Amino acid sequence: MRRKIPSNSALMAFEAAARHGSFARAAAELALTEGAVSRQIARLESFLGASLFDRVGNRVRLLPNGTRYAAQVREVLDRLERDSQYLMGQPIDGGSIDIAAIPTFATRWLIPRLKRFQDKHPNITVHLAERMEPFILAGSGFDAAIHFEHPAWAGMHTHRLLRELLIPVCHPALLTEAKTEIVLDKLPRLHRRQNPEAWRLYAQETGIMLTNPAVGARYDLHSMLIEAALAGLGVALVPRLYVEAELEQGLLAAPWPEGKTIAKEFCLVLPEPITLGEGPLQAFATWILDEAKAIGG
Repeated sequence: MRRKIPSNSALMAFEAAARHGSFARAAAELALTEGAVSRQIARLESFLGASLFDRVGNRVRLLPNGTRYAAQVREVLDRLERDSQYLMGQPIDGGSIDIAAIPTFATRWLIPRLKRFQDKHPNITVHLAERMEPFILAGSGFDAAIHFEHPAWAGMHTHRLLRELLIPVCHPALLTEAKTEIVLDKLPRLHRRQNPEAWRLYAQETGIMLTNPAVGARYDLHSMLIEAALAGLGVALVPRLYVEAELEQGLLAAPWPEGKTIAKEFCLVLPEPITLGEGPLQAFATWILDEAKAIGG
């Protein structure tokens, strides 16, 4: 059945006129005459069977229906433009995948390793976007997600990657006493806003006495906590896998035990089994699972 959709020219003329509040300015933007814009919008109104503008002399004003429709048309045109630009930027002889990932995992663990994937698969482009919360993968525009295990992924195919074990870290200059448990209680504690109970649970698990474990500055992301610790602002409870390089280089110190129970599991979320096909997504999935396995994931 043929779709009942107005012409692109009419929609573009209408969107420009609605945005500018003027047929003349819309005509200048689209390199058309004002009369051509007016005719395109008249055809659109005839197609829809509804008036979009109130015309008073040479002035035009969007009607309520026109205001709502303009917002919807703008969203569709913006999406069409993004998708077109995206397709135009794809390699001719290769493929691409879109991955949604937790931002700190992407910047601290995945991106530093992507060169190895690129060297192995030079014709596959990996596009990354951040998603803090679980979402419905189907219809999202993403081929896969890297996230924590969550009921939202029901029906998807999840593959365990790594375990997020939290460990207190601080700038080495803050370790002014030999007894590290005393130092930990005295240092300013830095918190992740989404996990306000982490320090209390850590103290309970390790048996380290912490006075007022909830007191301290709060940050949204683990990456912020790490930067705060590097700046000497206090001690941060962060995943060890994010700070391995800083610990090895001596930029951060971690003389305290890991928290074994306050942990989450990272997983790769796919819409179908890896065994189906040999495309770019399957190549990426196989690679990242091997990377995680190599470090004990």
